[in-house]
Amino acid sequence: MSQDSNSSVYLRFTALIQPWLFPLGIAGLYGLGIMFSPESTHRALHMSSSMFRQLALPICLALIMMVVLNRFLSPEVVTLFLGRSAGIKGVFLSSLAGVLSMGPVYVWYPLLKTLKDKGASEFHIANFIGNRSVKPVLLPVLVIYWGWYFTALFVLVSLVGALIVACIVSMSCPNFNCSKSDRS
Repeated sequence: MSQDSNSSVYLRFTALIQPWLFPLGIAGLYGLGIMFSPESTHRALHMSSSMFRQLALPICLALIMMVVLNRFLSPEVVTLFLGRSAGIKGVFLSSLAGVLSMGPVYVWYPLLKTLKDKGASEFHIANFIGNRSVKPVLLPVLVIYWGWYFTALFVLVSLVGALIVACIVSMSCPNFNCSKSDRS
């Protein structure tokens, strides 16, 4: 066998095994843990599986949304609705999407990056993230504990605050080279 074919086989094997190194390493650590401290390891496995169950649905939903967005949204459409010249409809859409979004914020980062790559402005992405503090599902609880006045004031200040933060981010990004092409 020649040297080129040996290196080719090695490269294919490396490419095949590389994504599995981390999960295999974690499984090995859990295996060592079971041998030396079975009780603690079973508790750790239970907590890990609980976290996995909590994160699985939001991560899968974000991945499905990314696939759908990549399949059906062109950069022109994203720029039309969330670009720098989108106007009030872009502000409304990014605010509404932020308010209605569920799950941990880091699950949304890949989706927001995809939108950014397709033409969404920093303003609308920052507005989306800022508006995540308003949760319609929790508003009745907020009203029960603190009343209508506090709830309305809290929601209004949160929405206005998100717009102010989005404006600051948008104005700062050209000065600090926020686009990915400028960072690489």
